[in-house]
Amino acid sequence: KHNLVVGNLVGELREKLRKGPCEVYPSDMRVKVDVTGLYTYPDVVVVCDEPRFEDEHGDTLLNPTLLIEVLSESTESYDRGKKSGHYRRLTSLKEYLLVSQDEPHVEHYACQGDDHWLLTEATGTDTRIELPALQATIELSEVYARVSFEG
Repeated sequence: KHNLVVGNLVGELREKLRKGPCEVYPSDMRVKVDVTGLYTYPDVVVVCDEPRFEDEHGDTLLNPTLLIEVLSESTESYDRGKKSGHYRRLTSLKEYLLVSQDEPHVEHYACQGDDHWLLTEATGTDTRIELPALQATIELSEVYARVSFEG
């Protein structure tokens, strides 16, 4: 389920953003939170400004616009807690998604400025998430395409 959801997210975002300035990276793109020193591999990364990398290798992004974590039983508490706290210290970060792999449910955190984040939730495959920083909308029916919730 996790891999299907990540693949669907990458595909959907790449399609929605292909004519604009944003780049979509799968889980192999490392992100560094400079202020805390955390290095991490989010499931999906989007950058809409000129990408800034830690060094000439181009494998550690410093300025993501959107980060997405697909929750699993083993990582959910860390993704919601400490990792989310690190992410919110990124001045470039405008939006953060926590995506369930066990049901069609997405939590969308949008930066409102001054360290204030607004939570919006979408549940069910007939709903969508608006991503204002990317000027895009993603349908949960696409995020969860071919994902079975039985068993």
